[in-house]
Amino acid sequence: MGLFFTGGMAALLLIGVPVAFALSLLAAVGLYWFNGGVLGLHQIPIIAYKSLDDFTISALPMYVLMSQILLYSGVGRELYEMASRWLRHLPGGLGLATLLCCGIFSAISGSSVATAVTIGTVAIPEMTTRGYDKKTVLGLLAAGGTLGILIPPSVPMIIYGSVTGESVGKLFIAGVVPGIVLLVIFMVYASWSMRHIKDAPASWQERWQGTRKAVWGLLMPVLIIGGIYTGVFTPTEAAAVGVVFSLLVAGIVYRSLTWANIKNILLSTVATNAMILFIIVGAMLFGFILTSLQIPQAMTEMATSLPVSKWVVFILINLLLLVLGCFLETVSILVITLPILYPIITSLGFDPIWFAIIMVVNMELALITPPVGLNLFVLKGIDPSTPIALIVRGAAPYAVIMLAFIALLAFFPELATGLIGHVK
Repeated sequence: MGLFFTGGMAALLLIGVPVAFALSLLAAVGLYWFNGGVLGLHQIPIIAYKSLDDFTISALPMYVLMSQILLYSGVGRELYEMASRWLRHLPGGLGLATLLCCGIFSAISGSSVATAVTIGTVAIPEMTTRGYDKKTVLGLLAAGGTLGILIPPSVPMIIYGSVTGESVGKLFIAGVVPGIVLLVIFMVYASWSMRHIKDAPASWQERWQGTRKAVWGLLMPVLIIGGIYTGVFTPTEAAAVGVVFSLLVAGIVYRSLTWANIKNILLSTVATNAMILFIIVGAMLFGFILTSLQIPQAMTEMATSLPVSKWVVFILINLLLLVLGCFLETVSILVITLPILYPIITSLGFDPIWFAIIMVVNMELALITPPVGLNLFVLKGIDPSTPIALIVRGAAPYAVIMLAFIALLAFFPELATGLIGHVK
């Protein structure tokens, strides 16, 4: 029966059926044949309603709205100017500034696409005119943009928490140290690979002026993560606070909220949320039929009874996620695999919060692995004259770094779990 659903999913995706509708169609077939014919189909609206009737899920639309507001606000431009003034005199200084900006904007927006678009629009012309190789620049931006889903707030972490029942607050806090460590590793590699390029240093006056202009963007991650960490508000409440703060910054400080921008912000927010929520509903329907047929239970029993180390199973899971990342986008992978992988991971004795960070790093890889790497196409859209193959080659070293980072997290799980005990 598992082969029927796996084969059916593969066939529907190959002929171009959107993931949400492929999941829903297979679930409807399963409900009809295995849950009482037409009466089984009556479960669809009930399951769909329960899928979205979740306090955790309510944070999703707000974080998406916040990322869209920041996309149009001018925060990214000010952050980049600040970072470049502080770092451009170092080897590969503008590359370091770009990655630092990606890290800061990731902690503001929670969106890889918003990070790649916002920072890429500013960084690409600035770096190429100063002699940086375009392949290197685009690869660096593709990888830097992926930090948007690891450094909290993070939409994939909200989905992980919604599907598994894990605390989103703990997931957010667990992503802080790994996000910073991965950013530092990226910066070390970038500085080494672009060590032949340096720019004249900015004066101290220019540095402080740039910092003063960017201070509103710097306050955002402090407000969101600090509020969650100290227990002032929950992750869902933090999303609402972030939306209000981003509106104030965009509307009053940078004065970038024109009526045209507001229209684009709302349309983009609705489109993105509709896509994510349709996939979640489809996945919940699909998960219901799989659970009814006890497929996750059977898979868990099989995985735990294999005469191999639990680390062999862990490696196989990562290989599966790597392959899926070449063909599906992040949300789809999470909602399709978690109902099966989560029971396996917990049965093997792995920490589910730690595994969430492992999964998110895998999802970062999915954003830069062809043929469906979303960040690759985002950067192609910013610079249409550049072939995708060139962006892929530029991002390849960072993909290798991410694979090594997964191994590092496996050896040192405290990187992800060390701060969890301090969440209030």
